Order: sequence, then C-alpha cells, then structure tokens
Amino acid sequence: MSPSDTGSDLERRQDRSPVPSGWDYAPAPEARDIVTLEDRYGLFVGGEFVEPASGEYFPTIDPSSEESLAEVAQAGKEDVDRGVRAARNAFENGWSDLAPAERAKYLFRIARILQERSREFAVLESLNGGKPIRESRDVDLPLSAAHFFYYAGWADKLEYAFPNRNPRPVGVAGQIIPWNFPLLMLAWKIAPALAAGNTVVLKPAETTPLSALLFADVVRQAELPPGVVNIVTGDGRAGAELVKHEGVDKIAFTGSTEVGKAIQRELAGTGKKLTLELGGKAANIIFDDAALDQAVEGIVNGIYFNQGHVCCAGSRLLVQESIYEPVIEKLKHRLRTLRVGDPLDKNTDVGAINSKQQLEKIQELVATGEEEGAEIYQPPCRLPEKGYWFVPTVFTNVAQSYRIAQEEIFGPVLSVLTFRTPEEAVEKANNTAYGLSAGVWTEKGSRILSIAQQLRAGVIWANTYNRFDPTSPFGGYKESGFGREGGLHGLEPYLEVE
Repeated sequence: MSPSDTGSDLERRQDRSPVPSGWDYAPAPEARDIVTLEDRYGLFVGGEFVEPASGEYFPTIDPSSEESLAEVAQAGKEDVDRGVRAARNAFENGWSDLAPAERAKYLFRIARILQERSREFAVLESLNGGKPIRESRDVDLPLSAAHFFYYAGWADKLEYAFPNRNPRPVGVAGQIIPWNFPLLMLAWKIAPALAAGNTVVLKPAETTPLSALLFADVVRQAELPPGVVNIVTGDGRAGAELVKHEGVDKIAFTGSTEVGKAIQRELAGTGKKLTLELGGKAANIIFDDAALDQAVEGIVNGIYFNQGHVCCAGSRLLVQESIYEPVIEKLKHRLRTLRVGDPLDKNTDVGAINSKQQLEKIQELVATGEEEGAEIYQPPCRLPEKGYWFVPTVFTNVAQSYRIAQEEIFGPVLSVLTFRTPEEAVEKANNTAYGLSAGVWTEKGSRILSIAQQLRAGVIWANTYNRFDPTSPFGGYKESGFGREGGLHGLEPYLEVE
C-alpha cells in the first residue's frame, strides 16, 4: 500500500468521526405518571373528603403548560365552620389528652410515609408549582420529612423544653400557607402544632393546593384520628373566614405583608395568638476578601432558586466597589449557563413562574426598573411558548430609591448596589422596610460576627445562602413579620405557658 493510499484511508476514517456541535444536556424528564390525580377534589374534613356546601369548584393548573390538572373545592363560610368544628371535636375528645409519646408516634409515622412517597410528592410539587424537580426532590421533600421527625422528638419532652412553665396546647390552629413551598410550609405549620397537642385547619394557596390534598392521604395512611388535620381549599375568601372564625385559637400565616397587616388588624383585641412570616428584600453582602467563585454560586442560589419565589431571597446584591467588575463578569457568565425550561427535567435550573398574576407583577416591576434608569442584563434564553416564564435578570446601576431595590419582586430578578466600607454596607442593607434575612461573604470570622450583630434581619447566612434546618428558627423583623418557625422557638406559639 502506498503512502497516499494510507493517507486517504485515514482521512476517510476521520470524516466518519462525529464532531460535537455543542455541549447541550440531553432531556432527562422525570416520570409524570408516578402521580395519580383525581378529576375533582373536595374538602378534607373530619378524616374524609366532603363536598363543599357552596358547590363551587375552581381549576388548578400546571404553570409550565397552562394545562388544567384538577378541579378543587372553593370553601365558604359554612365549610370553614365545619372544618373548625371537626378540629375542636378532635381536640376535646382525645387528641389533647393523648399521651405525648403516642402523639410522637403519629408524627414519626407521617415523616416515614413522606420519605417513602417522596418521589410522588416531588413530581406533584413541580407539576402544580412550576419549580424544578431537582429542587423538589433534593430540598423540599427531605426538609418536609425532617420537620416531622424533629418535632416528633419534642412531643414528649415539652416539660424539658419549657421547664417550670406548665406547657399546654392552645387548641385549634388556623394555618394559611403560600404557593412557593406548598409541602414544606405545610410541614413547618402542622408538625409543631401536632407535637404540642393542637388540632389544625389548614388552607393551602389557591394556585398550589394539590400537595396538601395528597398529604390528606398521608394523614389517612398514618391513621391519624379524624379531625386532627383538616384541609380547606379556596382563595382569599376562605382564608378570611378562617381568620375571623371564633372557634380558632391561633392563626399562623405565611404570605404577603399586605395580607399579614390585614390579618393583624382583624385579630386585634380578640386574644387569638398570631405568628406572621411575611415578605423580604434581603441583602447579600460580598466583601473584597470573599472567595468570588463561591460567592457567585451563593448569589445564584440566593435569587434564582425556585425562580426567586422565596421570601428570604437575596434579591439585593451589595458588592464592595473594589471587586465590582469581576463579580459582575463572573455572575453574567454563570447566568449564561442556567437552563430555563421544563420543571420535570432533571437538568432544569429555573422553572416556570407560578401564575400569570405573578408573572405580570414581575414584568411590571422590571419595566419600572428600566424606566428609572437601571441597566438590565438578561442572558440569551429561548423560553417555551406555553406557560409562564421569565428570563433570569440582573439590574446594575441601581439606586436605593428605585422600586426594584425597595419592593419585593418575588421573581428571578437581582438588583446590584455597591458599597465602600462595612459601615456603608450595613446602612444600605438595613435600608428596607423588611428584615427577614441577609447574607455575608468574607474570609474574616470577626467581620461576619460584627456585621451580623448590626444587621436587622432574622436569619443571617455566612459564606452560604438559603440553607435550612428544622432545628434552626426562621422568622423576621419589621414588615417581615414576627414569631419564629423551626427549632424550639417554633413550638412556643402553639403552647400556653406560664
């Protein structure tokens, strides 16, 4: 064989070799059929599903496709009353007098069932809420089960938790939860209430009721006595009826500051116990000695986790002036790698916006930011044609007076400000009506402790962000509400103590 023949043979073999045209991820969809949905759901009252007295139903949808998933009951005044009466009956006829160790067994059972059915719940959370399946699977479900495990451990130790204070259950707890973490917020509310010996009437958010309705099946599977947990679905009208019902002894609300203020006005002078976990406009502070690559990951996790639908999201980025350019350059590069799309795809980083109403609010505030003079950056991104979507967004050249630096956007939108000294950072961080959370990034432990003492925020993360644990209390100051959920602190609102 001549050298020329050898060369042409080599060329032919090289021509047949595939040349990669890109490094895109192949689709990795989670199986949707692991969840079986009913066509229509009633109200879970007294251990069984019942039809609403109003006869009224509304559709709940998949925000990534706008497809209707099921019809859900709209609870009215009569339905809420029926739920409260069922809870009162269960409280007075067995549950509050049950041996604490026996109550603990039910909580342990619920926790284990959540673990066993975690894949089913994770898929439903993403279907009904729009969040990426990776977050539902790796964050929401493990934390939900962990809260039940944690409070199951406290159920028979209340005398040690509150020594010489004679802890007793409050009675019937009315609980209203938001749409951003449907199952996790349910766990935050129900677990401490049951551990303390109370019964519950829970109203899930109108856009994400399906996780709570599936949890009703967990309640039945755990053989919890009828009426201990009741679930009434509906819009704000159902929540208002629950708040003002005379048979409710304690209200726990997580949601917007505006609604929280209305609830506080309604309950003033009634003697009902109240905890509020409301909005936030957290500052994520990056000092010049921070590990920048690590900090950029913290920035992304702080604001683009769950599409920015997080009350403690790090929506204000405060960067020390000397490192402003490299931080913004690295952040923009990282944004170009985020994958926006199908929530059930395991490769998705940013899922669908929860509702059309929320998408319109985000769009309105982003338009206002541009009008006020901020500089917008959005990475190249092809959004699906159907559903509610928004491109991850960064605003630079933001003044403290801009609406995007003051108002809670509750979406994947970051506002960047700068500072020169630690004192200026603290002043800007505290320049907000809210006080829920904050982040500090620096290699100096002394600086972390010093800044944390000056920040008026309920939760402060150091060199990380959005880390949660059932043993750690969560809550805020100012217009972010009052009271704590999680940890030993989370038990006290559900107890009468001397």
